[in-house]
Amino acid sequence: MAANPLEQFVIKPIIPLQLAGYDVSFTQSALWMGLAVIAATLLMTLTMRGKAVIPGRWQNVAEMLYEFVGGIVHENLGHEGRKYFPFVFSIFMIVLMGNLLGMIPYSFTFTSHIIVTGALALFVFLMATLIGFMRHGFHFLTLFVPSGVPIFIVPLIATIEVISYLSRPISLSVRLFANMVAGHTMLKVFAGFSVGLGVVLGVLPLVVNTALIGLELMIAFIQAYVFSILTCLYLKDAIELH
Repeated sequence: MAANPLEQFVIKPIIPLQLAGYDVSFTQSALWMGLAVIAATLLMTLTMRGKAVIPGRWQNVAEMLYEFVGGIVHENLGHEGRKYFPFVFSIFMIVLMGNLLGMIPYSFTFTSHIIVTGALALFVFLMATLIGFMRHGFHFLTLFVPSGVPIFIVPLIATIEVISYLSRPISLSVRLFANMVAGHTMLKVFAGFSVGLGVVLGVLPLVVNTALIGLELMIAFIQAYVFSILTCLYLKDAIELH
């Protein structure tokens, strides 16, 4: 019987723990989150330790990632965005590493869980909102009333803008979560076809699965990019009140 393609998303405890009646077990999700942080840290520290004039392969990767995110921040936030670069870069790296490590066989894609992507999105949302109030005080609320709007439709426009603003963490988290779940489910389904249909008939699903792996690697990077650029846009709204 073919394995359930959704079984790969089930969180399982590695070290069962109970604290005051609550399950605080160390799971495979927590393990791969930790590995993602370690991988990102090692990539950006060990590869840059030598700072060779002619960079090696891994130093090239680290520099390209740094410059790529730096370009996103500069294009959206300008010179002032430099102070927010560490925040955006950290978000980019944890999402990217979570997506890429999830492509390793028998690993766990923690970015396929809405609780994880939701926590990241909520953190970005709260950070942008806090920055907005710190910079502008209650004038930040003018973000919800575009200039030039006739006074008699201000309540309607303000209500729509507030709902749109509050939906940001939902759309940000669901986009990443849904893409990871859909992609990995397709990979599992076609992998099952490759095994279940035998050597001859299983060739076509194998070819499709190979192409899907390449597509998923590209999507892993694109989703980290999208998450980061939307983070910059939310920060830009908080800074410039657009």
